[in-house]
Amino acid sequence: MDIDITSLLEDWPFDAENNIRRIEDHDGNELIQVRVEDGPFRGILQMNLDGRPDGTRPHGHAFALEYYEARHGASSRPATGEGFILGRKACEELFDESRRIYERYVFLLQLADYDRVIADTTRNMRLFRFVNRHAAHEDDRTNLERWWPYVLRVHGTAKCLRAAQNGDRDQAVKIINDVRREIGELKDVDAQEFFVERERSLEALDSLEDSLDEQREPTRREALEIELDRALANEAYELAATLRDELQGLDDVRG
Repeated sequence: MDIDITSLLEDWPFDAENNIRRIEDHDGNELIQVRVEDGPFRGILQMNLDGRPDGTRPHGHAFALEYYEARHGASSRPATGEGFILGRKACEELFDESRRIYERYVFLLQLADYDRVIADTTRNMRLFRFVNRHAAHEDDRTNLERWWPYVLRVHGTAKCLRAAQNGDRDQAVKIINDVRREIGELKDVDAQEFFVERERSLEALDSLEDSLDEQREPTRREALEIELDRALANEAYELAATLRDELQGLDDVRG
């Protein structure tokens, strides 16, 4: 069936500052909708708030990670992991799941749904470790390692903002310092993304600490960082390039 969504788009005009909303489906499940407009492309993205963002149950499990963890638990020697490996197809499935979860927590952070951001980043970190330990091929084992600075930063940011929201500034600062130390202690990964994200994440944490207070408003840098993450998630690469230029301009002014 062909369905024209023009009426939906007209009822929800695009606003870059307010393009995410929560809705409920017919069964009462919460969903996120994201209004997208990039050049000639106009549309609405939708994802589940709980479970897999796409609402699927891979292999009868809530997540593909849980399916492979169950297989690992049923292997001949689960204590050591011997007898269990992740082949190419399994790794590709897990990589895809981690990307889908990443795309969701970028939007959840904008919605200030810190508990769900923490849950999603925790799950992705668990997935990173699982793949690194059990993938059969070296390039699969190291594929996700380059994103550790970013996932640690988002995880820490959500915990920090939740603490600040609850009025506990001292705990918020402690969280920032702990995450900053974790990122600084990461072993170098031979990938450009690792070094870019490590520098960017440390700068974002510094900016977050500088601006902490009980009635905290995001700094211009933090707002741009969030907008950049959102643009990349929406594959709005021209907008992402503009935001990077503006971030670089802030660096030049500071320098």
